[in-house]
Order: sequence, then C-alpha cells, then structure tokens
Amino acid sequence: MKLTESQIQELYAFTRQHFVEHYDLQTELVDHLANDIEAMWEVQPKLSFEDAKNKAFKKFGIFGFMDAIDQKAKAMNKRYMRYFWTELKKWFELPQLLTTIALFLVFYFTFSTSYPAVFALLFYGMIMVWCVYKSIQLNRQFRRRKEISNKKWMLEEMIFKQVGGTMFIFLSQVFNVYRITDELLSNTYLLIGFSLLFTALVLVNYISFEVIPNKAEELLNDTYPEFSM
Repeated sequence: MKLTESQIQELYAFTRQHFVEHYDLQTELVDHLANDIEAMWEVQPKLSFEDAKNKAFKKFGIFGFMDAIDQKAKAMNKRYMRYFWTELKKWFELPQLLTTIALFLVFYFTFSTSYPAVFALLFYGMIMVWCVYKSIQLNRQFRRRKEISNKKWMLEEMIFKQVGGTMFIFLSQVFNVYRITDELLSNTYLLIGFSLLFTALVLVNYISFEVIPNKAEELLNDTYPEFSM
C-alpha cells in the first residue's frame, strides 16, 4: 500500500512541527518516513497511518530529527567550503593571478609610505563598509527568494546568510587594526605579512559576498535537481 498525496503532505507538516525548516532536509526525511511506513504496511496492512508514522519517527531516537539536521548542516557546510576553495584557487591561477599580485603590490607600496597605520585603518574601513552593505543586500535578496519559492534550502541559506557570520568576525578585528603602529610596519617581514593578510582579506570577502552569491542558481541546481522544477 502506498501513501496518498495528502499523507505525504502531512509528513511534510510533521517535519516542520519538529523544527525541520529546510525543504531539502524535509524531503529527505519524508522519503525516509514514507518508506518506513509502507514497509510496515506490508507486514501490518491494518496499521493506521498515525501509528505507523509515530513508530517510524521513534526510530530517530530521543533527539528526533536533531541528529539528521546536524548531519545535513555539516554536509552542506562541506559543500559550501568546497565551492569557496574552488573559487579561491582561481585567484592563484592565470589570468586572476595577475590581479592578486597587483592587489598585493598596492597594499605593499601603500603600507611602505610614511603613514602605514592610517592607510591600514582606511583600507579596513572601506572593506568593512562594503561588507556591511553587501550583507544587508544579500539578506534582503534571501528574503525575497524565500517569499517567491515559499521554500527554504539549507545551501541557499548558507550562500546568502552565512556571509553575515564572516562580517561579524571581520568587525571584531577593528580594535586590533587600530592598535597597529607605523613602527610595527617598518619591519620588512611584517610589512609583507600584513600586505598578504589584506590581500587575503579582500579575496575572501569578495568571493563570499559577490562571487558565490552570483553563482547561487548554478550551485543550487547542481546540488538540488528539484530546485529548478
């Protein structure tokens, strides 16, 4: 005996009631529950849908769907980071390598002037303002996408909202940048290291806030075949 469409929709509602917000994980859990229920009906055809559903749910243990949510989040985070590293590596290959070198040289020669600490604060402030602006923009975009589709995908949320966490880490380092002195950057090795750090800072934020969100449709279609349906 197969589940009806209304029973499948009831399983979706059941997963939402148990704090599963993302449609991709809901679908996986509904498939799992449906297979379990149909297997029970083969042995006990008179078992009610409600009893079969509760028995299938009990197999997830005392924490319910929490372990499944955690495992899915880890899997999607690994996928997101794989996309991120793929994009980052491109900036160390031609032709993007030329841009990376040019960016490093801009920071190196600017920090070699008489006022490196001032320029460090200036650059950091410019990057910070841009990141705040992009974070607000991406959050609005995410809300609009959710309103249109009425579905929440875990990877989609990471692409459009995880950058907010990057931004707060970034903001937390303002005080450390403020403590930088001209004398500190007079050391050649520290100057090179600091220039590399700022170069990496620009690349990481540009990829997180601009490159990956612009490829969201491609990445989501690749991850979820049903996303474009």
